[in-house]
Amino acid sequence: MTILVTGATGAVGRLVVDRLVAAGEPVRAVTRDPAAASLPEPVEVVEGDLEKPGSLRAAFAGVDRLYLFPVPETAREVVALAREAGVRRVVVLSSSSVLDTSSGNHSGEYHRTVERAAEESGLEWTFVRPDEFATNVLWKWGHSIRTEDVVRAPYGDAKRVLIHEADVAAVAATALLEDGHAGRAHVLTGPEAVTQAEQVRQIARAAGRPIAFEEITPDRARQDMGRVMPAPVVEMVLGYLADAVANPPVPLDTVEKVTGRPALTFARWAADHAADFAPRPTEGAA
Repeated sequence: MTILVTGATGAVGRLVVDRLVAAGEPVRAVTRDPAAASLPEPVEVVEGDLEKPGSLRAAFAGVDRLYLFPVPETAREVVALAREAGVRRVVVLSSSSVLDTSSGNHSGEYHRTVERAAEESGLEWTFVRPDEFATNVLWKWGHSIRTEDVVRAPYGDAKRVLIHEADVAAVAATALLEDGHAGRAHVLTGPEAVTQAEQVRQIARAAGRPIAFEEITPDRARQDMGRVMPAPVVEMVLGYLADAVANPPVPLDTVEKVTGRPALTFARWAADHAADFAPRPTEGAA
């Protein structure tokens, strides 16, 4: 039977596909643009859109396991189609934000909606709940590193347990391939709490050039972030960074328990993504 991977060209989905192919499983990958997917040769690439559940009906034929990328608006329809087609197991890419039930937590409610749809579907479900992705560093700091070799951020001593996307994919693939994960919610973190200033030092080592960390005030950060983020999101980010100075998060060993190997360090992530921090000739040009 075939495993269907949605979000197959995303940062995690692509790595889930690779792991399933390496395990010798038949894989069908859903993407909006099959011609641009660039997935491994054995993968059956089909066109489909999670925002248009009807487009997935044919993709479910002969599928018994599903990796579900979270789209809350249509999750209930998608899992209903899956069950109708004979799918028995769904592994949902969720988020540790579901554990925060405070009001105004948009991310938590976003992912809880998808989790509820899976729970109530009658399928055998597993939730993969990563904490903060290390890849967030790319959109936060990538431009200033590539163009100025500097990171400007508040709370340099704030520690984060950033997780490598490869570890998220490894846990998801394991839950798809192995029994024993039904009804479980795997919360994932990186193996160590690393300050923001140390993250920049590790990126510099991986990139092979000096990169400065300049600590700015929360008010300055609020102004800078407010240009690209809604105000509630800005306050949420500043809040958890401030809290992470006095109450650093505790790393979990879930990745090792599920996969049998330790989670990858931030230094490893930085090395894997060193090219993403290389200067680009046209970036920042007038």
